[in-house]
Amino acid sequence: MDYNSALDRGMDAVPDLETSDERFSFPDPAVQKDGSFTRLTNLDDIADALSRDGEHVHSALQRELGTSGKYEAGQARYSGSFSPSDFDTALDEYVEEFVICSECGLPDTRLVRENRNLMLRCDACGAFRPVTKRSSTSRTQQQNAVEEGRTYEVKITGTGRKGDGVAERGKYTIFVPGAQEGDVVTIFIESVRGNLAFSRLA
Repeated sequence: MDYNSALDRGMDAVPDLETSDERFSFPDPAVQKDGSFTRLTNLDDIADALSRDGEHVHSALQRELGTSGKYEAGQARYSGSFSPSDFDTALDEYVEEFVICSECGLPDTRLVRENRNLMLRCDACGAFRPVTKRSSTSRTQQQNAVEEGRTYEVKITGTGRKGDGVAERGKYTIFVPGAQEGDVVTIFIESVRGNLAFSRLA
């Protein structure tokens, strides 16, 4: 038997693995603005599609978005203003870290605890590995970012020369008119110039 014939026979013996995009999909995030908060109204539907616990997905989204939030009755609320694309990006990071098998690329995985370590077990290929902790650099940059048109919750740590409240977020100094030192307030960023940001109370 020549090489090509042997290869064909070998490939015929390998079971087919479903790898279509249709098999692995989850709902688009349903996002609603609620004052200084953003609601994700279909978090449980997304978690079900990922075969993950809603509370786990919610905690990971808080980390990726660099904010605080509350999970209740299948929905979640996050401090700040976030777009559907923000949630898309955060969910993509979640899938990469907690769902997709790094060996075969399939989502047929389960999260299990072993000796207090969180492990990812793949039912498709049998791979078993610790959940990969990605570099915190990108998360830190996101948490410390200040963007025009976004809302943030900050603590006023000082007072500027004109009497404005001053907050710090990463490398940025944020001026907040009407806020006093010690206040924890929600602000709307009106403009950013270099490392300085100018805001108003939201």
